[in-house]
Amino acid sequence: MNEKMRGTVEMTAAMVISGTIGLFVVLSGQPVADVVFWRCVFAAATLLAICAGMGLFRPGTMSGRQIGLAVLGGIAIVTNWLLLFAAFPRASISIATAVYNTQPFMLVTMGALFLSERLTLSGLLWLAVAFCGMLAIVWAKPGAGYGGEDYLTGILFSLGAAFCYALAAVIIRKLRGIPPHLIALIQVSVGILMLAPFASFSPLPADPAAWAFLIALGVVHTGLMYILLYGAIQKLPTNLTGALSFIYPVMAIVVDFLAFGHRLHPLQLAGATAILLSAAGTTLGWSLDWRSRRGVAAVSRESRNRRLTSRANRQ
Repeated sequence: MNEKMRGTVEMTAAMVISGTIGLFVVLSGQPVADVVFWRCVFAAATLLAICAGMGLFRPGTMSGRQIGLAVLGGIAIVTNWLLLFAAFPRASISIATAVYNTQPFMLVTMGALFLSERLTLSGLLWLAVAFCGMLAIVWAKPGAGYGGEDYLTGILFSLGAAFCYALAAVIIRKLRGIPPHLIALIQVSVGILMLAPFASFSPLPADPAAWAFLIALGVVHTGLMYILLYGAIQKLPTNLTGALSFIYPVMAIVVDFLAFGHRLHPLQLAGATAILLSAAGTTLGWSLDWRSRRGVAAVSRESRNRRLTSRANRQ
């Protein structure tokens, strides 16, 4: 399996796991700051054991500049969690997640501005198809009783979370070659320091189920998921990372329906189809650039004419 294929598998798995985050956040029943704090605590414990077992604490593994970049990425990613989790009760899991997935477009733009990555017309067209699908999902709002309070605030929180995620992803791409386990450990450690003054330690959650959800958010949705995600970001071009990210909202909508009975509007189904089509088109290299196809056809005709001319000369 080549690097691009491994990155695609890692990114897909990370997005499927991400699609269940909203369910665990809601079922934990805890305030947003507490959820993110305990997520960081359990993730840090998991990643600390993994990094120690892999021998990643050797001197010289990261330079001071790289550690600083990882800390900045941690501030961005933790802020992203706070805003997104706060959006769930205001705009529903489905809508908040769909709006949050404007981040691939922000990521592609930042990649072009700060990483000198080339934007192909075909890649942009596939992202446009996915964007139309995302808009369809947003416009097909849940029925009465499912939209949540402060709907506009929830949308704005989701957009803010998207910007913070894109910023963190750009920083991570500057850490190419650094083990993703170590990057994630630094980031969740930053989250612990950021949120410790705001977390509620008295009283602690009394329900064992709440602790189970918080532990899962730390171990699975952070430790495992971010290892997969950061490994994929380091292997894949920005446009493919952006396209595969659209698996996340589709998964969240399905989970929202199965767990809470939020029925999918036909427009949401159409949007999900467009998103999956975009991800497949980008992954498999399907071209939407008519100029590129015309160029390929012209090259094929020229090659065929040369073969015919050569054959005629030999005769």
